Amino acid sequence: MDRPELSPPYLRRVKLDHHDSVRTHVQQQVCDEVQRLERRIETLRLTKAPHAAIMISTYERMISRKKGFLQNWDL
Repeated sequence: MDRPELSPPYLRRVKLDHHDSVRTHVQQQVCDEVQRLERRIETLRLTKAPHAAIMISTYERMISRKKGFLQNWDL
């Protein structure tokens, strides 16, 4: 039995960032991640962990990048 020809991948590309449901899902995920990081920072500020300052700085950079991502994609 003959198999139907599949179209080349370049003809089937879907621009996921054009679908509202995907955009909404990504926005929610990134916002949730930012909130978790902000809570971690608050927890670290209350503890006397030896490397808390380094971890806080790292989390703040991650938050900044995630917020930049949201801004760049208009989310």
